[in-house]
Amino acid sequence: MNSNSTTAEQPISKAKDEIIKEAQRIEESGLYSSKGHFAAAHFWTNFHLWIGIPMVILAAIAGSAFICNNNTLGGIFSIVVTILSAVMTFLNPNERANGHLAAGNHYDALQNNVRIFRTIDCWRDDTEQMLTERLKNFSTQKNQLNQSSAQIPWWAYHIAKRGIQSGEGSYAVDRIQANGSKQTNKKTIP
Repeated sequence: MNSNSTTAEQPISKAKDEIIKEAQRIEESGLYSSKGHFAAAHFWTNFHLWIGIPMVILAAIAGSAFICNNNTLGGIFSIVVTILSAVMTFLNPNERANGHLAAGNHYDALQNNVRIFRTIDCWRDDTEQMLTERLKNFSTQKNQLNQSSAQIPWWAYHIAKRGIQSGEGSYAVDRIQANGSKQTNKKTIP
């Protein structure tokens, strides 16, 4: 090998190549999981509003109806408010939204850390053993998130998948480097 060669010209070992591939798998899994949880959180936040706002309005109408001695109308609205209140209590959309949002943020953080590991740390002079230990730590974090997070609904996963395939999970800088020119027709992560 030429003594003037750069590290970019030197081949990487089989072990380091496998470390990088596994890091990419964890990174991709984190992307799909974070986006799926964010889609579910968005749904449950909206659901909370879709049920909560009508419930408050109907409760006010029911109270007004009773004050105006329209007991039939007040009774009907009171029953509807009771049903909506029971749905809110049973489904607890606010708690579900918060749980999915927190899980999405945790997966997003893991994905970011693994991306930095894969694109920067793996190209330093660290030993393959050190890189393997860090990779195992990321895998353990992912496993713990999988166990502690709510399951992503199938519809949220499909929304996330469509978004990722349309470019929502990619950064403009990566598209510029890959294509040599800037693409502006896809959404980027803020």
